[in-house]
Amino acid sequence: MSGADAETPAPRLSVAERMEAMVGRMIGRLSASAAVRLSGQPPVTVDGRTLDPHVQLIRMLRRRRNPYGLTEPTLDVARARYRRETLVFQWPRTPVARVRDLRVDGPGGTLRMRHYAPEIDGPAPLTVYLHGGGFTVGDLDTHDEPSRILCREAGMHILSVDYRLAPEHPFPAALEDARAALRWAQAHAAELGADPARVALGGDSAGATLTTVTARQIRGDAPPVAQLVIYPAADTVTARPSQALFGRGYFLDYEDRVAFNGFYLNGTGVAEEDPRVSPLFAEDLSGMAPALGVTAGFDLLRDEGDAYFDAMAQAGTPVRRMHVPAHGHGFIHMTGVSPGAHAALVSIARAWREVVDGSAG
Repeated sequence: MSGADAETPAPRLSVAERMEAMVGRMIGRLSASAAVRLSGQPPVTVDGRTLDPHVQLIRMLRRRRNPYGLTEPTLDVARARYRRETLVFQWPRTPVARVRDLRVDGPGGTLRMRHYAPEIDGPAPLTVYLHGGGFTVGDLDTHDEPSRILCREAGMHILSVDYRLAPEHPFPAALEDARAALRWAQAHAAELGADPARVALGGDSAGATLTTVTARQIRGDAPPVAQLVIYPAADTVTARPSQALFGRGYFLDYEDRVAFNGFYLNGTGVAEEDPRVSPLFAEDLSGMAPALGVTAGFDLLRDEGDAYFDAMAQAGTPVRRMHVPAHGHGFIHMTGVSPGAHAALVSIARAWREVVDGSAG
């Protein structure tokens, strides 16, 4: 194994961030009725679904404090804000057996990864995890707690990947890093204490898109045993009802998506219809690794995720579906402030272990 660090310390929070995290924990302890009352609004019901009450309160507080989109007012400021919000919304941290940062050779230089080991005896499956963030924001720390929950509740190793981000590294840099990380994990799983025969691939949002594109590209060449696809960006072209319903005010706005795509594809000449960008445009979705596909009720990407999972199933790729009706895009970051978000991610983790075991068996 190359470049293994000692035990990775917890992400550092400033005094202000620690105070925010304390407020977040207090919000998570409120009753549903109290959370709705403090939001100053009646329960938010759209398209037959009612928004999680704790998320409703966080949504109100966030809208008052932050008028900017996910890449505004500058990308550096947006990245720092995304990191701060994800950290304070996820606190406290879920314990796992061990966490270590790794540095390996990647297509663009050093590729950083973070290994989470479960508290179990004997080799367990390993999931290479690709974080969300529109190919533009996010890192190992922003997805530390989701990785911990997946590790603990699925009883498997997680290898979180710090792939290259746009616009500094536009398409296809992230996709190249995703494949390289999977290949490294397949070759070194035993050194991590994992089962080399059960190496899977997963991610959320942009990471889910990278996951499923990679799974399709290598389906006949040492593919992952399964793919975890959490609210993917599957079709950046076609207008669908969920975009109109949830395109503003539900943590991922339509304008955010346009900005992310602009950073990711700028100067490349690659069209948004390219199946490496919008996997729903792939001509053949057969023969892929079995998938656990997750959508959220208040997510502008909901309908294209459903369409993509339908297309995979119709092509003969096994797909287990999970829908989280009371939450929006990014709910895996709200486990510290919403009991419902925490319960949803725990359920996803346990279902994911079942999919991986069934695929490898």
